[in-house]
Amino acid sequence: MSNPGVPAKLPGLLGDELSAWVVALAALVAGCLLSAVLATATHAYHKQQLRQRFELLASERYSRIAERFEEQEQRLDGLRRFFSYSSEITPREFDGYARPLLHRTQAYSWAPRVEAAQREAFEQRASAWLGQPYQIRDRDAQGAWHRAPARDYYYPVLFTQAASRQGQPYGLDLRGQALREATLARALSPGSMAVSAPLDMLSVEPAYTRGLLIVAPVFADTAVADAPPSGYVMALLSLRQLIAESLPTVADDNLVVRILDLSGADGHEVLFDSGNPPAPMDLASNHLLHLADHHYQLDIRASQNFLAANRSSAVTVVSVLGVLLSLMLAALLYSLFNQRQRALGLVARRTAQLRVSEQSLRETHNQLRSVLDAATQVAIIATSLRGVIGTFNAGAERMLGYSADEALGRLTLEDLVQPEELHRRGHALSQRYGREVGAGQAMFAETVQEGAGEPADWTLVRKDGSHLLANMLVTAVLDEQGLWVGYLAICIDVTERRRVHEALAARDRLLEKLSDEVPGGIYQYRLDADGHSCFPYASRGLHDIYEVDLALLHQDAAAVFERIHPDDLERVRRSVRYSAEQLTPWREEYRVCLPRAGLRWVRGEATPELGDHGCTLWHGYLTDITDLKRVEEELRTLSVTDALTGIHNRRYFQERLRGELDRAQRDGLDLAVIMLDIDHFKRINDQFGHAVGDHVLRSLCQRIGHRLRRTDVFCRLGGEEFMVLCPGSNAGQARVLAMELWQGVRSVPVEGVGRVTASFGVAGWRPGEGADALLLRADAGVYTAKQAGRDRVEGEVP
Repeated sequence: MSNPGVPAKLPGLLGDELSAWVVALAALVAGCLLSAVLATATHAYHKQQLRQRFELLASERYSRIAERFEEQEQRLDGLRRFFSYSSEITPREFDGYARPLLHRTQAYSWAPRVEAAQREAFEQRASAWLGQPYQIRDRDAQGAWHRAPARDYYYPVLFTQAASRQGQPYGLDLRGQALREATLARALSPGSMAVSAPLDMLSVEPAYTRGLLIVAPVFADTAVADAPPSGYVMALLSLRQLIAESLPTVADDNLVVRILDLSGADGHEVLFDSGNPPAPMDLASNHLLHLADHHYQLDIRASQNFLAANRSSAVTVVSVLGVLLSLMLAALLYSLFNQRQRALGLVARRTAQLRVSEQSLRETHNQLRSVLDAATQVAIIATSLRGVIGTFNAGAERMLGYSADEALGRLTLEDLVQPEELHRRGHALSQRYGREVGAGQAMFAETVQEGAGEPADWTLVRKDGSHLLANMLVTAVLDEQGLWVGYLAICIDVTERRRVHEALAARDRLLEKLSDEVPGGIYQYRLDADGHSCFPYASRGLHDIYEVDLALLHQDAAAVFERIHPDDLERVRRSVRYSAEQLTPWREEYRVCLPRAGLRWVRGEATPELGDHGCTLWHGYLTDITDLKRVEEELRTLSVTDALTGIHNRRYFQERLRGELDRAQRDGLDLAVIMLDIDHFKRINDQFGHAVGDHVLRSLCQRIGHRLRRTDVFCRLGGEEFMVLCPGSNAGQARVLAMELWQGVRSVPVEGVGRVTASFGVAGWRPGEGADALLLRADAGVYTAKQAGRDRVEGEVP
């Protein structure tokens, strides 16, 4: 025992003379410095969050603007195909097609190619069409109109459909202005488009006068190679109207948006500026926008409204709390060091009390012996340095069958262990330490080398010669001076535990074999209260499902969620949370993206239960259902497709009609249908055979499909009856489309059959009307057309 008369001293610099004021001041300075570091880190984290939020908003705004540019190209391309597939377009047909396209567009126009020799005849025909005087003319720099001078050919505006009610520039020759002619010159090949430099548009609202002209060439079906375009379809765009519509107002917008034309000779021209003030911080994003054959720069910056909506007081709170805590710590240290002298006096008094307790410890030693004898389930054996037994408690007597008198001073610890096992372990230790370790030293060698032993299983020999398996820990026994005086062995009978362990191991091996034969993977999934999740058990089939190391899943399940398809990830997370909250079975089908197998479908089922510490445990299985999903998709496609013609069948038409009727009723939109029936189709089958009749059906479907818009739905009801569903079109617009389809069917003969005609009926949806009533009126139109001699289009029947 150490000398109790020496008072305890604080080591190092913390001596008795250390001033409490110095310690308190040092703590205050250190606390303030730490608060400053925390405040700086909080400020940096806040700036990082602001940048992430800005990048998300800027990316969304760029995607929306790019989508609107692409939409304008698609609409102009549709207008070009409308002219390409038609032999002649009337003003009424042009208006009927172009009017629905005017959303976010100032105007659509058509300018045909007119040779110099055709000028007078063209002006007369155009005057008759438009019902007003028409001539090919130019507009000078002062805005005055005059007749265009003689040129080899012209591209005058013939048709136009504009959002503005002001007078339209009919007859304006696009070659009369260098800017417009240069734009035409860049669009001379089929399928090409060109966009002009920024220009002042004619006959539009004053707020939208500055804009762009997009042109697309139209070529005749019979045009020879290198022939010039037969005309141009055009669209006038105001970027202020195109970009600002449906976006937040200037007062509410978190972004400052500018679009610049980088190709101007006088520098970069700003085509659009949202006008709201930018925030005084470095948050900016630049993108390139593509329109026809031109690129524009999109600059996005954070606005002052964005900065106001994302203010944070965390830096101030951290700074104030840090200073307050530093003051409290300094005060505490000052108080502690003030009390140090009183504590030293208290230590002296306690030392005197410890001397009294020393006598009590000697008495306790005798009680300890009684406790050793009371430990009847544990064998406690103490030996000398030579291994001779000096202590043999009642638990050792009970476990080994020897009495204390038979063991004390007569037996060694080596006598109680199976000899073969001692030799085997002695040989292993000799190889480990590189020196000879005898059998008698095998039990003590690790204690000598490491200073403390580790529990190990040994086979002990009882007095009657029987064996038992015991877990034995051998440690060194030291005296008061720290000298090694012997060993202490503590033995616990683990025979029954070993038998249970072997049974459990056999069960685990059986479980592994069974799980390997089950298709898919069997697993146990754990979700803790703090959100951490893992797979305590996962069969080898789970590696095939996710292609993830199973050892990694035992620690963290994040790798599994990284494999789930982004479109399905949030749904799967919600279903897991719902199952945990309600303790209902979890069932899901979702896609996974694997490094080797690619995209696969997985089905999972599991049953939850509450675990320890607020966690939830699921027991379930996962299986690959990719082949089943593929079969389901093929069956779905076959169920809505007409096998002969390749277009949609009656079932698909009925599903789409119900959906479009609901949308029209809900949003107040137009809807119309066109029904057609091939004339004398039975006669074609009887005269040429059913194979030729099938060819006629396929040829008609191909011809009609080329003339429909992408939004129209073309279906075969059965036999020679077909139906066209026209969302967004009224009865008048549907009739114009029906006339085009009727002309396209009758104008081109079918090979081997000749001319084939059809009877058309048109019906527009009326508010409150059901599907049966709408189809009945369309069918009545077809019936009227057939009664009137076939090969015609009948409008809506009252």
